[in-house]
Amino acid sequence: MSARPPVAPYLTVSPAAGAITFYTAAFDARQKALMPALDGMRIMHCELEINGASLFVADAFPEFGTSRTPIPGEPVTMSVSLEFATADEVDSVFARATKLGAKGELTPTHSFWGTRTAIIRDPFGHRWIMNGPLSQK
Repeated sequence: MSARPPVAPYLTVSPAAGAITFYTAAFDARQKALMPALDGMRIMHCELEINGASLFVADAFPEFGTSRTPIPGEPVTMSVSLEFATADEVDSVFARATKLGAKGELTPTHSFWGTRTAIIRDPFGHRWIMNGPLSQK
């Protein structure tokens, strides 16, 4: 079995170094790998571990294709879902992320499906959906 995760979101974010700093501070991400670009200014690849899962991040490299970063405020068709062990973690991460510059799209609330849920849009345009169980089993 490969050590690489079977599925991992890969976010194109510029500046990637800023996003890495934000995700580390807001989500307690841990950097597992970092590959700077040869130009010394961009990140070609970074693997972060968030909540036990992998997230890949890189700057845009238009010279290698048509990928571009989302414009803040522009609708992004993909969201990242974070599942927490407790409802309190949703509140804590939402407060920390919005304090660091994320925009709250749904403040922490009890959902009809039985979780504490909240949604933020990070300063780079990506949506993060957070859920934690309302009761411990």
